[in-house]
Amino acid sequence: MPTAGTGPRSAREAWTGARSATRGQPVATPASASASASDPASPPDSAPAAAPGPGVWERLVTSALLGTDRRTPPGGERGPGAAAALLDAAAEETVRRRAGLRPARAARRPDPAPEDPRPPLPDAAARRLTMLLTDRPGTAGGGRRGSAPDLMELLPQWLATANARGFAAPPQALPALLDAARGRTDLRPAALVFAGPRARWLARLNPDWRFALRATPGGGTAPPGPDAAERTRKLWDEGLFAERVALLAALRDRDPVGARELLASTWATERAEDRLMFLDSLRTGLEAADEPFLEQALADRSRNVRATAAELLSALPHSALAARMAARAATCVSLDRTLTPPAIAVEAPHECDAGMERDGMVAQPPAGRGERSWWFGQLVEAAPLATWPARLAGLTAEEIVALPVADGWQSELHAAWSRAAVRQRDGVWARALLGAPTSPEAGGPGAVSLAERAKLLGTLDTGERAEWVAGFIATHGLSEAFQLLGMCGVPWATPLGRAVVDALNIARDAGSYPWSFSGVMGLAERCLDPAEASRLDGLLAIPDEPEDASPGAGGYWAEAFQRLVTTLRLRAVMAEELGAGR
Repeated sequence: MPTAGTGPRSAREAWTGARSATRGQPVATPASASASASDPASPPDSAPAAAPGPGVWERLVTSALLGTDRRTPPGGERGPGAAAALLDAAAEETVRRRAGLRPARAARRPDPAPEDPRPPLPDAAARRLTMLLTDRPGTAGGGRRGSAPDLMELLPQWLATANARGFAAPPQALPALLDAARGRTDLRPAALVFAGPRARWLARLNPDWRFALRATPGGGTAPPGPDAAERTRKLWDEGLFAERVALLAALRDRDPVGARELLASTWATERAEDRLMFLDSLRTGLEAADEPFLEQALADRSRNVRATAAELLSALPHSALAARMAARAATCVSLDRTLTPPAIAVEAPHECDAGMERDGMVAQPPAGRGERSWWFGQLVEAAPLATWPARLAGLTAEEIVALPVADGWQSELHAAWSRAAVRQRDGVWARALLGAPTSPEAGGPGAVSLAERAKLLGTLDTGERAEWVAGFIATHGLSEAFQLLGMCGVPWATPLGRAVVDALNIARDAGSYPWSFSGVMGLAERCLDPAEASRLDGLLAIPDEPEDASPGAGGYWAEAFQRLVTTLRLRAVMAEELGAGR
């Protein structure tokens, strides 16, 4: 193994510098290096360095750790000179990784990054951001999470607070921030708002960050000015796909008519996958004026495009497609008063004709699913919910959902109504299908699964959501609550937070291990109000274990609650840091 006295001094320094530079994370290639590899405006002789074999750096590190007598360095030979050759190779690889480019004629410098007019972060908050971006949490043995907070999981909330207070991202933190957003799509909206106008500037220089061109709010907007229309047209005709999607979204916000006209002008020549993405961007701000364009898309040659157009039209309750689907669905559902008590009768369709397929229905069912039930579910899902009171004797949504359904069709019918309520954002039907959180069915008469319940909750306002989930947990415990908790706003309302803590305390007293509740505990660390930390101090002690308790469970629970309390107090400190000087 190389020692401090082996090899040239410059090689030793390079090795030491390389190890310190890569401790905890790989050395990032400069954005300009990536730009030259992908930007068509770069001169052809500004080529990226030829990459050595995959994993060269890792093999060098392995040789250094094991010793050159046990692991021959890449490209080297065994013998007295192996150690020096290893250090020389490490020095060369370090320079290559830092440079990223072959020596070449200087290219034109990129235009300067735009200024960010927002105020800078307070110093303490900037240091905290660096910690959050560089944290690499480890796990304790045996599946335990340990007692230290997971800083990376606190980053989304930190970004939300920083954005709410209008701070600009430190320029030196932007590469790490974009790398984090690249790896976690849930971070992207808040990270790109925080990164500001420089995110798009950097994204043009590094293909790894191209997602920012599409996702940055207003990122595709043509620069304002007297020739804005001409620039918009040029960006639409010549821009990268991500830039065109961003441009369409930006125009959609301020000029829906212009956005539709722009899309229609090139629709016939776009690739099928691009048409699908462009059509999907119409979900935001969907309005009745979109109907003619979407009706034309129903005849598209791509099945996925047709299905998306039909889904969007069915979300417009007064569209012609919605009326057609309502007429079809109404023939399948009726109120049979000959039964005692009266019940809903279902007669599923016997075929899926060409008109139904044109309106977005898929004729071929998934494996294991009957054709008629598959067609029936699609019809009811796409029909406006206003169809049913008129069809079923003027009953309210709650009364309709409470009716029995004959011949075993209840689950299919209620599941389709649930999907329709989510698609149409109908809170009245969502409440009826959810039922009371304390009902013995653990979710009401209409919800057929936890996933459906979670989606139905998404149609309610934040306060009502929290109240319903708190009642559900108080009645049914935490075993089925994880998906439902994920739909609640942050920080959790006080009744919801206390319901979660009480349920965790009950689970601890039952003597089981805390690991089956690690998901809920992780949510609590991010979502509980930090003001609840003092209320949890009494849970930090190791409780007396009953005779039938799992060995050591009390200690593990104390560790889990210690982590929760520490995280809540850290969140309070982070909020104070972001409030400094405001």
